[in-house]
Amino acid sequence: MADQRARDLRARATDAERLLWSRLRLLKPKGLHFRRQVPIGRYCVDFACHSAKVVIELDGSQHAEPSQIAYDGARSEFLISRGYQVLRFWNGEVFTNRTGVLDAILAAALRPPPEICAREGRARISTSPQGGGREKPSRANSR
Repeated sequence: MADQRARDLRARATDAERLLWSRLRLLKPKGLHFRRQVPIGRYCVDFACHSAKVVIELDGSQHAEPSQIAYDGARSEFLISRGYQVLRFWNGEVFTNRTGVLDAILAAALRPPPEICAREGRARISTSPQGGGREKPSRANSR
C-alpha cells in the first residue's frame, strides 16, 4: 500500500519537486543517493538519503494552516526519533533560492548523522541558514 502511494506521488510531483529532484540526482557522485517519495513508517517523505539520514520536505502554503502545522510536527518528531534530520523548504525557495537550498541540503548530508538523544528520544538537528531546515519546537515544527 505504501509503495503504491509512493508511486502515485511520484507520478503527480509538483514543479518544485521535479526541479529539486533533477538537482539531487547530481549529488550521486558525492556518494549521496536520494530517493523521492520514500515510505518511512506510516509516512511518505518527499526525498530521503538513508545513508546520510536526511529527509527533505517541500511545502506549499497549506502547510501554514494550524492543523497542518500540528500534523507536520508529529511527522517530524517521528522521523527525528528514527535518527533523520528533517529539512523543510517552502516550494518557492526551490525556485528563488535554488543554490541556497542545495547548499543547505549538501551541508546537512555531509555532516555525520545526528546523534539520538537518549533522554529526549529524538535526534539533534541543525538549523539551515536558508530557513528551510530551521529547528523549531517540536509542536510547531511545520512544513
